Amino acid sequence: MNKKNKMKIFESSFCILYLLFAFIAGIVFLINSKEQIFLMYYILTFTLCFGDSFHLVPRIIRNIKGNSNKVEWWMNLGLIITSITMTVFYIILFYIWKIKYAKDVLLLIDTIIWIISIVRIVLCLLPQNNWFNGGNKKMAFYRNIVFLLIGIIETILFITLEESFGIAMAISILLSFAFYMPVALFSKEKPKLGMLMIPKTIMYIIIISLGLSLI
Repeated sequence: MNKKNKMKIFESSFCILYLLFAFIAGIVFLINSKEQIFLMYYILTFTLCFGDSFHLVPRIIRNIKGNSNKVEWWMNLGLIITSITMTVFYIILFYIWKIKYAKDVLLLIDTIIWIISIVRIVLCLLPQNNWFNGGNKKMAFYRNIVFLLIGIIETILFITLEESFGIAMAISILLSFAFYMPVALFSKEKPKLGMLMIPKTIMYIIIISLGLSLI
């Protein structure tokens, strides 16, 4: 078996295990959803699992059966959906922070998070993105710089808390963006950067695991 096929098997196995972990974690949060923070974690986990499956399942199929126009179309659709659900993921994560640490947080922070998130989602939906025709590098820059603002704000919110949960969450958020941004901005020119999505996904696993640690 050559190196390329080994990488395909590794990637597919990782994606399957990740989706399975997220699904099981979501059920655990649902069982404990009488507490508001676990209800939010349930919504967060299934939003992530739902969105990522639209992109990861076609990737798994491509690795097993090879590429086709139909698989490529589903992968492009998956990119649109995951771009939106990732944004929703961070909106929910903000409310997890708010529930745990600052129920009376200034309305200004809520407003900023929502405005940036809505701008990001609108940018993702604009036809200029050319999702199904190779993409648009300029639009990728705009929508992901806006996305990065959300990550910076939430990293600051969590890292200012003198508690291991908040610090671990802040580091996970920061690293998830550090791994994601090169892929989002430069993977068309350098496809090997796509491998950074694995450590980015591991950061999501850690974020979910931090929620499980609260049970």
